[in-house]
Amino acid sequence: MKTINNWINNKLIPSIHGLVIDKYNPHLGSIMCKVTSSKDEDVNIAVNAAEAAFNEWSNLTPIKRGQLLMTLVDIMKQSRQVLADCVAIETGKPIKDALGEVNGAIMQGEYFASEGMRLHGRTLTSNMPGKQSFTVRQPHGIAALIVPANTPIANIAWKVFPALICGNTVVLKASEDAPETAILFAQFAKDAGIADGVLNVIQGTGLEAGSALVKHPKVSVISFTGSTEVGRWIATTAGKRLARISLELGGKNSFVVCTDADLEHAVHWAALSAFSNAGQRCAAASRIIVFEDIYNEFTTRLIEKAKKLQLGVHETADLGPVISEKQLQRITKFVDTAIQNGARVLCGGSIPNNKNLKGYYYTPTLIDNVKSNDDISCKELFGPVATIHSVKNLQEAIIFANDTEYGLTAAIHTKNIDLAMTFAKKIRSGVANINLGTFGSEPHMPFGGFGSSGNGTREPGLEALDVYSELKNISYLVSESIN
Repeated sequence: MKTINNWINNKLIPSIHGLVIDKYNPHLGSIMCKVTSSKDEDVNIAVNAAEAAFNEWSNLTPIKRGQLLMTLVDIMKQSRQVLADCVAIETGKPIKDALGEVNGAIMQGEYFASEGMRLHGRTLTSNMPGKQSFTVRQPHGIAALIVPANTPIANIAWKVFPALICGNTVVLKASEDAPETAILFAQFAKDAGIADGVLNVIQGTGLEAGSALVKHPKVSVISFTGSTEVGRWIATTAGKRLARISLELGGKNSFVVCTDADLEHAVHWAALSAFSNAGQRCAAASRIIVFEDIYNEFTTRLIEKAKKLQLGVHETADLGPVISEKQLQRITKFVDTAIQNGARVLCGGSIPNNKNLKGYYYTPTLIDNVKSNDDISCKELFGPVATIHSVKNLQEAIIFANDTEYGLTAAIHTKNIDLAMTFAKKIRSGVANINLGTFGSEPHMPFGGFGSSGNGTREPGLEALDVYSELKNISYLVSESIN
């Protein structure tokens, strides 16, 4: 059985201690490979490699860095199917979804590679005669990038491309549930001509490899996507040495349906937002809020839609399994507890009784009779489960939607521009969509949340440059004498 190792200085190397962990196939529920389990010493080797490569990489012009990254993008395009197959097998998602994710990662790479030609500052005016002033961007140093497995190649592209275009060198902590996707990306970077040590990949658990990376004194900037609990620990730990930190954390996102909404359209987007990618999105719609006048009709339609969704990895499948048995058990416990507390399962709510679905599958689930302060209504599940709630009007919808510690995304469906814009302005979230789903960030659009959904930074878009670069103000005095 193959072992997925670390990638340091453009080479595959095992951990010093030779320890490994099991990686399971989410669709089959069986072991598919071993993964190197890195510890402090392994992380230190990767950080030292990134440190040794920093001067050469950062001294390249941004245009040259962009050209190398565009070559990497071209290789990704040529290897689109190879990448998609790897993502599909590791995560259990249908191949069409994996291809869509790869295409999104390619677009991300195109955008940030092009930033090499635009990595601009500003010219500033001064009160002092003859004084000229301007700003430039400079890299931090070593960037620690920690990604989850829900959209592995998209998550990698989201962080690696902006970190590198700004001149940082990288140590990427791959998800232990999607280790080979990260190695493929690193191999493509080497093939593109990116030098040894510029991009390194560490395998292993977050508890050991991830924490060692966060604690490392040579790491200057940390970007983490994952749970709020871990994000708080990172902020506390790395904040002590004043490292730059970007946190994209959990969400409990609301999808509001008004009386005048196009119900067919709204049901389509509600199902996509709640159940696609098996609900494994920080931007998933896990709370559906419906005006009482249409509550019964909308709910009936959404139940019908959910029941028609196909589970599996075949070409016409709508959603695959969740990533691990641990995650499946967590979802099951949340739903069972909700039922014990009086919640009503309208559809789903169980592991499917299908001999062809041997892995970590859970049926698309819709639950009502849930209070706003019940655990299933408050905490992120990261699975194909949504609660549905009835409200009288927009004011009640906004109050309910904002009654959460999170504030990542939200959506409203209405034909009334006044209702739409009132909601967009008053909803406490970093993303507000109208007549769309709760997800859908593009490479040039900032993404991030309020409250427990993050620490105020935004990725991707131009705003990502503020995460991965230091801003320096340079001024000089021009002599007014003429010889």
